[in-house]
Amino acid sequence: MSGPKLFEPIRLGGLSLDNRIVVAPMCQYSAVDGCMTDWHLIHLGGLALSGAGLLTIEATSVLPEGRITYADIGLWDDATEAALRRTIEGIRPWSDMPIALQLAHAGRKASTDLPWKGGRHLPPGSPNAWQTVAPSAVPFAEGDHAPQALDIDGLRRVRDAFAAAARRAARLGLDAIQVHGAHGYLLHQFLSPLSNRRDDAYGGSLENRLRFPLEVFDAVREAFPDGPVTIRVSGTDWVPGGWDVEQTIALAKALESRGCDAIHVSSGGLSPQQQIPVHPSYQVPLARAVKAETTMPVVAVGLITGFEQAEAIVATGDADMIALARTILYDPRWPWHAAAHLGAQVKAPDQYLRCQPRVHKDLFKTRG
Repeated sequence: MSGPKLFEPIRLGGLSLDNRIVVAPMCQYSAVDGCMTDWHLIHLGGLALSGAGLLTIEATSVLPEGRITYADIGLWDDATEAALRRTIEGIRPWSDMPIALQLAHAGRKASTDLPWKGGRHLPPGSPNAWQTVAPSAVPFAEGDHAPQALDIDGLRRVRDAFAAAARRAARLGLDAIQVHGAHGYLLHQFLSPLSNRRDDAYGGSLENRLRFPLEVFDAVREAFPDGPVTIRVSGTDWVPGGWDVEQTIALAKALESRGCDAIHVSSGGLSPQQQIPVHPSYQVPLARAVKAETTMPVVAVGLITGFEQAEAIVATGDADMIALARTILYDPRWPWHAAAHLGAQVKAPDQYLRCQPRVHKDLFKTRG
């Protein structure tokens, strides 16, 4: 009998992954002036020992004003690059897990307080606040300070910042890049007709709304030529008249033709009016729909917690990979436990080999 599909290797472009488990990007709100701190070394270092196939670093802003909060990490200058380098160099000697970096710009959802302080929008003039930008001068929520609509020079500045950050990522030796086009952040704001009210070449028709996200993807792809470039998208806004799965498929096809190496399908985040039917695997149908229309690897995410559940998603072909966020924060050894349950092997550091339960004597394989 063949082994579990979840633990079969897979390739993203030229990058080989040991299994189909991805650690999703998860913001930690623990940076100082865009620079990673010791928290990131502890957090990411632990996840790099989890046995997953790929570790994705949290949303990394390409410009200071693109941060969700004042405590987000960035990659826009030498200081932020040096801080990220310190973290990567602290992890690499102890884990050979491939590491991807999510590049992002929050657009109108930037300039907010920390989640554990309420996460409210901070208008210009408040401490730790700044003027936000967006496709159109439409605030995210009623009462928020309106963003400034990006003009052509502003679009060029953002696009070039994505490319510059991608070049820095290549210099740091990162294995892959994920472009953040989901959860109501800037690129998603261009995609959705709810937030994009422009009447120029970047608004109106689907073709026009795709234009800027595709320009950003092309710029990143050119700036990061030797590794996979993937994207995270929201498959739907969960709001009538908004972005939906049919438009997501059109975007996926356009991206695939431009050399996109994988698409990670999430949902929501664009509007406070969203009505999300939350239940286990609630976003998997979105991934399945995209996979049916494309050939690049598709990643499913969202309330995936069970070992059999994850195996079924990839074994039935609903998606090629699964991503874990809160699940792996709660159980940082989830891939170990999934391998034990499904009868597979998972990579573990030599220092931890002696913890292998006797009933799972063939569970661990070493880095060698």
